[in-house]
Amino acid sequence: MTIHHRTVEVEGHQIFYREAGPADAPILLLLHGFPTSSHMFRDLIPKLADKFHLIAPDHLGFGYSDMPAADEYEYSFANLAKLTTAFTEKLGLTAYAVYVQDYGAPIAWRMALEHPERITAVITQNGNAYEDGVVEAMWADIVAYDADPTPEKGAAVSQMQSEKMVKWQYQTGVADQTLLSPDAWQHDLSLMARPGAYAVQLDLARTYLTNFALYPKFQEYFRTSQVPLLAVWGEGDEIFPPAGAKAFQRDLPDAEIHLLPTGHFALETHATEIAALIDNFLARVLP
Repeated sequence: MTIHHRTVEVEGHQIFYREAGPADAPILLLLHGFPTSSHMFRDLIPKLADKFHLIAPDHLGFGYSDMPAADEYEYSFANLAKLTTAFTEKLGLTAYAVYVQDYGAPIAWRMALEHPERITAVITQNGNAYEDGVVEAMWADIVAYDADPTPEKGAAVSQMQSEKMVKWQYQTGVADQTLLSPDAWQHDLSLMARPGAYAVQLDLARTYLTNFALYPKFQEYFRTSQVPLLAVWGEGDEIFPPAGAKAFQRDLPDAEIHLLPTGHFALETHATEIAALIDNFLARVLP
């Protein structure tokens, strides 16, 4: 099994991505969350590359992709979704399953609203689309900053980029901390330490609120499409708790829900179990 590390120019930006698997196999597009990158899929990709064609880009401003300054590019989830759609078109992808986590979810949901015919299946790993999965206290600082964007309120929001809070995201809900490699959060922190990253992440945190307003449209997409959906969710997640996973069954009665004894970054501890669930699921639902 070979993993390729590539870059492609999309709308004037260099987008880094990892790619593996047979070119003629069903495509699985892997969309990461905050504060990580395609690096989060490093253990999953080798476990699925014998049967699927896996493509994992770094969002603009993350990982090894370009990071234009916040005053030169409008960082928003609408723009990241548009750019990711352009990325798939540049690679000639016309039909693909998506694996989403955290920030990757609203990017994929927006893509699905524009091109529902392209999404063959969904795997959501702590990727939310329902108020059930929202912990209001987690967003209080962002709501306050959005209402009054002062430097002081911005500093409170940017604590999410601190080493303490990044480690908290990885460690919370994980019973056996020895299963977690510090390489994961140190990788994230090193890339977020780049000049300009503070402002980029502040803009994205603020514009995350626009996703909540689209929840009804996302849910309508699920109802009308009846897209096959598998939720593999760390039940100890305190950012998007398991109620968000269960909520998918309101609009997708056949959705398969698996709550795993881990946290927000479930792949760090349960990549083998998640790979097996994905393999079984896609083998049954893809044409």
